[in-house]
Amino acid sequence: MAEIPIDRTLGPVLARTGDERAVLEAFLDFHRAVVLRKVRGLTDAAAAHRLVPSATTLAGLVKHLAIIERYWFQVLLDPAPGDRFPTAEEDAAASFALAEGETLASLVTAYETQCARSRELAGRFPLDHVVPQPQLGEVSLRWILVHMIEETARHAGHADILRELTDGETGAV
Repeated sequence: MAEIPIDRTLGPVLARTGDERAVLEAFLDFHRAVVLRKVRGLTDAAAAHRLVPSATTLAGLVKHLAIIERYWFQVLLDPAPGDRFPTAEEDAAASFALAEGETLASLVTAYETQCARSRELAGRFPLDHVVPQPQLGEVSLRWILVHMIEETARHAGHADILRELTDGETGAV
């Protein structure tokens, strides 16, 4: 088979071959990287600026994604006493709200740390590993990975639009 050159300047390279797990993890990591790329170079004020009628901001998206990484991986796969999965719409909306003193840098660090923890936890289990989820019943790790790809990609798209509205910067990577 002929070698096809890949332009690595375009950003993270997705796994195009390999087993199911490698492909799923590569897609999730790609979309995580897109989100981080969308907030790179922004001031705290720009990242917290509301550009749409909802409370969605670039900083709020990063915070929300860190929280849902924790819920879907840590709370479901390795729950600590007192951990609970949010069930109310208010909990979801609150996950976008910025607390006094939260900075974009602190939110990015929290997101990167939680993503690393999610990778570590997911690596402990086979894709067929099943856990109870309060709203859906049982879900497999495979389902969690696919859901997190969908969730992260959707919010990466939101981040792309918000970044363009902020300073005109476009592009996924």
